[in-house]
Amino acid sequence: MIEQTLKQTFGFDSLRGGQQQVIDTVMSGHSCAAIFPTGAGKSLCYQLPALHLPHLTLVISPLLALMKDQLSFLHDKGIAAASIDSSQDRQQTQQVMADARSGQLKILMISVERLKNERFRQFISQVPISLLVVDEAHCISEWGHNFRPDYLKIPHYQQTLNIPQTLLLTATATSDVISDMQNKFAISSDNTVVTGFYRNNLDLSIIPSEQQDKLNQLNQTIQASPLSPTIVYVTLQHTAEYLAEQLQQTGISALAYHAGLESQNREYIQQQFMTGEINCIVATIAFGMGVDKSDIRRVIHFDLPKSIENYAQEIGRAGRDGQHSQCILLGNKDGLNTLNNFVYGDTPDRESIEYVVKEIYQHSPMWEVQLIRFSKDSNIRQLPLKTLLVYLELEGVITPKYSYFSDYRFKFITQKQQIIDKFEGERRLFVESIFTCSPQARTWCQIDFDALWQGFHAERQRVVKAIDYFNEQGWIELESKQITDVYQVTDITRSQSEVIDKLDLLFKNKEKAETVRLTEMIGFFESDTCLSHRLAHYFSDHNAPQACGHCSACRGIIASLPQQVNPPIDLSQLIPWIEEFENAGSKSLTHEALTRMLCGITTPLSTKLKAKKMGGFARLEQYPFSEVLKMVQEVRKS
Repeated sequence: MIEQTLKQTFGFDSLRGGQQQVIDTVMSGHSCAAIFPTGAGKSLCYQLPALHLPHLTLVISPLLALMKDQLSFLHDKGIAAASIDSSQDRQQTQQVMADARSGQLKILMISVERLKNERFRQFISQVPISLLVVDEAHCISEWGHNFRPDYLKIPHYQQTLNIPQTLLLTATATSDVISDMQNKFAISSDNTVVTGFYRNNLDLSIIPSEQQDKLNQLNQTIQASPLSPTIVYVTLQHTAEYLAEQLQQTGISALAYHAGLESQNREYIQQQFMTGEINCIVATIAFGMGVDKSDIRRVIHFDLPKSIENYAQEIGRAGRDGQHSQCILLGNKDGLNTLNNFVYGDTPDRESIEYVVKEIYQHSPMWEVQLIRFSKDSNIRQLPLKTLLVYLELEGVITPKYSYFSDYRFKFITQKQQIIDKFEGERRLFVESIFTCSPQARTWCQIDFDALWQGFHAERQRVVKAIDYFNEQGWIELESKQITDVYQVTDITRSQSEVIDKLDLLFKNKEKAETVRLTEMIGFFESDTCLSHRLAHYFSDHNAPQACGHCSACRGIIASLPQQVNPPIDLSQLIPWIEEFENAGSKSLTHEALTRMLCGITTPLSTKLKAKKMGGFARLEQYPFSEVLKMVQEVRKS
């Protein structure tokens, strides 16, 4: 049956290496992890079984672009697949939910954040699910290059939704990350399939480049074969815009692609590249996930990638058709401080950690938090704040209970009385009570859950289920906002200082690990041994040749990346910059907070104080964070 579907639906005569083992494991009812290189056909490992499993296959995917691309492929094959995502209107979402409930849908794709939605969890808990697929599964590991705290909750969701098995998919997993994935989802080594990372059609070149020479070298590289489909990766959005403009002036059909563009514009640019209308995309890492263009002949890194994992993922988009393709890095260490600053920006001050812990202890036994507001109050960016809360969960201090929207409001599409008349007896009284406790402004009615409980003992969950049903029927238009996470405070016997010390140490260790990761990356680019072999070994592929013969190191060209020498700083220059920031905020600002401002690292506090308009903001962004921190400490001591 599987072989027949493979041929008739997907048009393939046989499965590639590794695919057969993964699909057999899934079809035998076991959870599985598939670590395949980019372009090696991971998606088929769930798409094919999904057509033979009795119930829905639920796919968690990190990016909307990735979902759209895979859905387009599945629809072309006539497969009933859909997503629930932020780009849809109410009617589209309702139709997808109806199709999933009726069993018409075989594959449903969502982001992990969707599972925090109270209304979505209410819906999906009523739909039988055969398989949970986690795409880009390395995001679950804090030792991975793209750790996302919400991914840590996926094993919990699997249990509460009674999903019998899981399939984890990733292209970039080190041995530590693989071990982490196995432990969190109880996947045995026998059911972990690593196919090997090495690709013999990719030519890797590291070209040392002074910053002022880079544009010229980029032009020469692209002009050597101007029509070859090419991706140029950069760190910053304005660099993407600038380079695309410069390349256009030399006759190259190049466009910039980054997260700052309107989504419609991004999709149009991507489509032009896919169809060959333009040959060159200059992009931040926002581009590439889910771009299934097989004939990309060149991937050029104009700026340093964020990690070896990012580098591997990005060059993996070249030559998926198996043909010879170039992966070129125009390298120097000038951008290293920028990458380091991303790391330091995500490390909360000890004072901020202390604020969070005190808030939790004060609100025992139940603590409610709205992340956006709490991020501002604690001066911790949202992503590290999520990480901090996950650490507190792992420490047993808090346990997540549920999330809900603080505010629900609706407007009538069908007359109020007509809706009430559709029900009888106790249900009619219940519906009347909802409308009674939902005072109407001009158009919108705001639901008062407290009044419903006090006046009618109507439970929140039942109310949400009812208004969701009204919404599905098209009787009302429903809006929800202000997501609130509710935690049970499970252990306040430990001293606060002990918890704060532990959390501070965890973040400092994470910071250290991230900076070491950058050092390792530079070491890789400056390696005197085969780059392909070293890269494969990093990703647990121990079968790659010792010398590939198609990298710059094998050709005897050992890179030594040049580094800009920053002029010495007169400490007296810092005084007015520091004072301006202190006067806007408070004298109790930490050394680290001041250093972030000088290095151009934005935080909730610097945004609140409008630091970008200050004279000192980003004035020392070319200097290492640790050096600037020492200067700040010296100035404040004197």
